[in-house]
Amino acid sequence: MTLTATRSRSARLLTGLATALAMTALLAACSADDSGGGDAVSGEVSSETSGDSAGNSSGSSSGSSSATSSGADRSTSQGDTAGSEDGSTDGPTTPELQRSVISSGTVSLAGEDVRETRRDVQRVVDAQGGEITDETTETDSEGDTSYVRMVVRVPSAKFGETMSALEQVGVLRSSARGSEDVTTQVIDTGARVRAQEASLRRVELLLAEARDLKDVIWIESQLTGRQAELDSLKSQQSWLSDQTSLSTITVDISTHQVVEDEPEEKERPAGFLAGLDGGSKALGAVVTVLSTILGALLPFAAVALVLGLPVWLVLRRRRTAATRTPAA
Repeated sequence: MTLTATRSRSARLLTGLATALAMTALLAACSADDSGGGDAVSGEVSSETSGDSAGNSSGSSSGSSSATSSGADRSTSQGDTAGSEDGSTDGPTTPELQRSVISSGTVSLAGEDVRETRRDVQRVVDAQGGEITDETTETDSEGDTSYVRMVVRVPSAKFGETMSALEQVGVLRSSARGSEDVTTQVIDTGARVRAQEASLRRVELLLAEARDLKDVIWIESQLTGRQAELDSLKSQQSWLSDQTSLSTITVDISTHQVVEDEPEEKERPAGFLAGLDGGSKALGAVVTVLSTILGALLPFAAVALVLGLPVWLVLRRRRTAATRTPAA
């Protein structure tokens, strides 16, 4: 019985040890599969990116080669046509590049009636198919409009015509025009948007094929970052489209003030005439001062006369009476 119990205990220990070794090997295999899956996904994204770069480079090279070949063919055909008797030069032409320009301007006007001048500006904007996007109005102490500032948006094709029409409204104080060529920026933004959209589609395909949780989390982080960059590029593209399709004009209208011309200074005389002129002015100044003093003293003299005359009469009468009394 003792030998049998010992053998059964040894068999159980060996079975437990074998089971522990099998579980350890299984966990190690799972960990290796997880890391390998993540590397595989990152390898797929890297291969997709490098494949796209290689495709773009090969496409650019082939495009350059084809462009060179087509240029050589056109040169050959033009040379052959020039050597012909009729001398015609008909052949394929390169499409003209459409320019993208942002135009802006400012116009400062003045008028006796600011409201009427503002209505004239509104008529010009409506005739050109534009609109007023912002307006600021100020009034004076009497409640009349004294200043108006407007931001006008008009089609870029009618920018020059609109500026010329606005300069003829009211009294022109100042005018300025400016433009910025953003053709390269528009083309570059469009290319980046298309490339980012293609990259986003590839990442979405990888997300659909992912099975491991670690791979899903990593691919979703890549998808979020690329989507944010695509949204930013599309915002820039929308802004460029708005600025190149519509031009901005700022119009200022203020009250027109008539300034009288200053009289021209007469030539001053010299010598005797200068002395005579100076003496006359001095005499006039003295007379003016004396007249001012006399005018200032005249009220006091009147008061003294009114009050002093009765006193003088009374004193004179008493003096006369005193003189006659001793004589009697």
